[in-house]
Amino acid sequence: MIVYFIFKSWYEVPVTSKNPKVLWNGKGVYYWLWKLVRDEYENKRGSAIAKIVGNSVLKYPQVFQPVVPMWVFEEIVEGKNHFNRYLPNIKLPGNIVAVPDIVETVRNATILIFVVPHQIKNVVSRNAKAISLIKGIDVNVGGGIVLISEVIKDSLSVDVSVLMGANIANEVAQEKFCEATIGIYKLVSIILGYADKNNANVFQQLFHTDYFRINVVNDVAGVELCGALKNIVATAAGFADGLRMGDNTKAAIIRIGLLEMRRFCKMFYKGIRDETFFESCGVADLITTCAGGRNRRLAEAKALTGKVK
Repeated sequence: MIVYFIFKSWYEVPVTSKNPKVLWNGKGVYYWLWKLVRDEYENKRGSAIAKIVGNSVLKYPQVFQPVVPMWVFEEIVEGKNHFNRYLPNIKLPGNIVAVPDIVETVRNATILIFVVPHQIKNVVSRNAKAISLIKGIDVNVGGGIVLISEVIKDSLSVDVSVLMGANIANEVAQEKFCEATIGIYKLVSIILGYADKNNANVFQQLFHTDYFRINVVNDVAGVELCGALKNIVATAAGFADGLRMGDNTKAAIIRIGLLEMRRFCKMFYKGIRDETFFESCGVADLITTCAGGRNRRLAEAKALTGKVK
């Protein structure tokens, strides 16, 4: 299988004085603090996961091609396999190759890893598998919400899974232990080392390492929505920190926030599993983000100074 990393920071859209940088297509439900940090965050996270993937494909030569093309802006690569700007002192595996031309390279891909989506319809194989790391949701024109994985699936006509969890990019790149949750549509038995074409086995082999523990669940919507909604709760936690309201208040925000996340998810997707909220993508990611995430820090700064810079 040929793994391909789709890794751009943001969509290029019409620029206005009120909207100098719109993420993706400008219709996503992203609260205002998030927009200020999203660009650098995607670059860090994409680089950290690329390191894992680059090493994993070499472990399973019977399953994966050894070279992983990574679509990036040319100017962010500073020397061979080194992204100094986003992960200082972290060197990517030698089989990660930065590629500026997405159309030509993606034609032969059989696995697509999305950090930020792009319109590549009509050049992707219908047999390709895709996995999205994007944390966000879109608004349905007729009402309701649309998952980014659904947007990718509808645009490219490929099967799309998602990866979310409590995994801060710098710590992942430093190989500190963490967990992640992969949501797929069809869950089957997972046997490491066994080459199988189903998504669970393929993605387990691709991402699981000694320090990056993967659990696969049959719940794409639940996993994906947890990854998006936890940032809103983290913003509230940051405001509480900035107002010096104490740990008890912050704990209440996290508890109530988790309940509201569950209620919101089930309002739009009835089949979401309760167990998903106890995975790394759920309560673990929520705790991590409320403790040390950028959204929490920005909200704290806003409460303290009235400014976000």
